[in-house]
Amino acid sequence: MRTKVPPLKTQGIKTKLVPFIRAAINWSEEMRWVEPFVGSGVVAFNIQPKRALLCDSNPHLIDFYRGIKEGLLSPQTVRDFLEHEGECLKQNGEDYYYEVRERFNAKPNPFDFLFLNRSCFNGMIRFNRKGAFNVPFCRKIDRFRPAYVTKIVNQVSWVGTVIDRGEYEFKVQDWRRTLADSRYHDFVYLDPPYVARTTDYHGGWTAEDDEDLVRLLKRRRGGFALSTWLENRYRRNTYVDENFSGYHIETQEHFYHLGATESLRNAITEALVMNEPSPNLATGELEAA
Repeated sequence: MRTKVPPLKTQGIKTKLVPFIRAAINWSEEMRWVEPFVGSGVVAFNIQPKRALLCDSNPHLIDFYRGIKEGLLSPQTVRDFLEHEGECLKQNGEDYYYEVRERFNAKPNPFDFLFLNRSCFNGMIRFNRKGAFNVPFCRKIDRFRPAYVTKIVNQVSWVGTVIDRGEYEFKVQDWRRTLADSRYHDFVYLDPPYVARTTDYHGGWTAEDDEDLVRLLKRRRGGFALSTWLENRYRRNTYVDENFSGYHIETQEHFYHLGATESLRNAITEALVMNEPSPNLATGELEAA
């Protein structure tokens, strides 16, 4: 199955890792799919579970996907909006980008969030301590060319179709609450901020969060899979070695193209930590992914 891309871009998006994750996890369609850090939603929307609880602490991500679910963001409304705003950007230049950014920070809405996400520097999502979106312009005043708008519209259409086919619930809440809401027969996929690599997680991420995550995952009886990094050319992530000895860990080489600095855009060995072995290890499917 070909991996598709959702309409929102985020740092650390797992698009190219979806085949690896799908092959590695011990999950069945009868399970509810739960994500405490849904981000772009790329994993959930490609896995396409029948039932899902998708959560994040960033309200703008959740409002965007709720907007698709409720029909506010349809292919037609998104096309009309981006064509209009794209023409304004083309006519007025980068000043218009900052006008939209100011408008969004004063009164957030999912349409402006999409515009900013697809026209900001390097496709980043970053907020300051006051909760204001602060990513600069990508410096492409013709960003929303017809083909680019159509690409985004098709992504919105695809996600809307996936959501309509199942029972999807979107919640703004702390990841601890999501884990508490999960049940034994749920499968929990976690893609938290990466230890020693992520500096701009919405609401912050601390050493205490790392410790709580390990503690709560070790208490979980149902299945889970945790995405993290194992090593790159400069160093190894000792967090994995120190906290998940005895767990099932599968790895895959990957390259991140999104990041605030060039040092965060390099080859890395991804790790998927699981409390149950992969069902595809013996078939070779995991290696092929």
